[in-house]
Amino acid sequence: MANQKFSLPRLDLSALPGPETIQRGSLENGITILVRENFASPSVVLSGYLPVGSLADTEPTAGLAYLTAIALTRGTRTRTFTEIFEALESIGASLAFSAGSHTISFHGKSLSEDLPLVLEILGDTLANPSFPKSEVERLKAQHLTSLTIREQDTGAQAELAFDSLVYAGHPYQLPTDGTLESVAGLQSTDMRRFHRHYFSPKGMVISVVGGIEAAKAVDLVSGSLGDWVTSGTLELPPLPSLKRLKSVRRKVIRLAGKQQSDIILGAAGPRRQDEDFLAAALGNNILGRFGTMGRIGESVRESAGLAYYAYSLVAGGLGPGPWQVIAGVNPRDEERAIELILKEIGRFVESRVSKAELLENQANLIGRLPMQLESNEGVAGALTHIERYNLGMDYYQRYPEIISSITREQIRGTAERYLNPARLAIAIAGPEDPA
Repeated sequence: MANQKFSLPRLDLSALPGPETIQRGSLENGITILVRENFASPSVVLSGYLPVGSLADTEPTAGLAYLTAIALTRGTRTRTFTEIFEALESIGASLAFSAGSHTISFHGKSLSEDLPLVLEILGDTLANPSFPKSEVERLKAQHLTSLTIREQDTGAQAELAFDSLVYAGHPYQLPTDGTLESVAGLQSTDMRRFHRHYFSPKGMVISVVGGIEAAKAVDLVSGSLGDWVTSGTLELPPLPSLKRLKSVRRKVIRLAGKQQSDIILGAAGPRRQDEDFLAAALGNNILGRFGTMGRIGESVRESAGLAYYAYSLVAGGLGPGPWQVIAGVNPRDEERAIELILKEIGRFVESRVSKAELLENQANLIGRLPMQLESNEGVAGALTHIERYNLGMDYYQRYPEIISSITREQIRGTAERYLNPARLAIAIAGPEDPA
């Protein structure tokens, strides 16, 4: 491969979202609107977020932001849950909310002519949720069931153990969706208080993509959300600095009746807005994503046959998200799999990736960009992404050049900063007797 001529994909940059095709505006109450027209589609997709999330939670209230988000559509001052559901169902539309550490996000979809109703419901659920006690108790019961199931899920328990090692004493240690103990104590009054304290149009972002004129989309958003005003709301607590690992830390969770072990190795990686994030993303593609899950998959799964799955991920956000290697193995192979993973991480950190690996993975990241942006959903998410991380309206047009300019030295340097084998967390969740 190294001796063959190889060129990176050449994309039609004019077909990608950019300043020429994205209309960006703002309302007086602090809402930012991004619109991209696509008249090849009869539908419209909404994507957006508010700058409020689980950073406002404490250990006793963990899961409050999450439950508040999913309870928004359970009733407002003027609409019951049934009325909201039937209004959306009757036009084949959807609207859903979710919560993360820094944001509460929403996603909606409808035919273009039905966008006014979806936006009206979006505005109503954001500004006027009532959190009916009966609906909140039903949501709590459902969520407590899912948390009970999580207690016996080896993958989920390995993730929680990993977070307790990497993010000890940091807000990221708390699970966004809470714990059995914290969720059991939450009440509808807590959600009303949380909404009153933190929900505000200031800093909200909404992207609209599909078969609608940009000016009309802006007018519709303004009509549904422009009158939403609040006073006395609070900002999220600032994210504290993270104390990174200084040595290898290890935690093992044993669960009765399990047949598989899940292993997670890694550390905190870069933030999405850090200069080295894309070098980490490209390097991670080589380490555990490309082809049959990169070097990790080739070594641990394909060659040694030790894993049902083995891959890596880097999840930078507004804070230092995890850079992890994840593997599911036969319990008796736990230590051997860890040994091979550490060997591959060591090789990744100590030596530059090959020229062939660099070119292949640059081509992969550049070549799949048009597929990621071929749907209204993909473009709406992309617009929200560039606004959240202040990447610039021309980010996707610059993306091929950015990726093609990343060097082998940058990948190695980034790996060395974040994945030093002497400063990693190792989390294992598996059966009581792994032998």
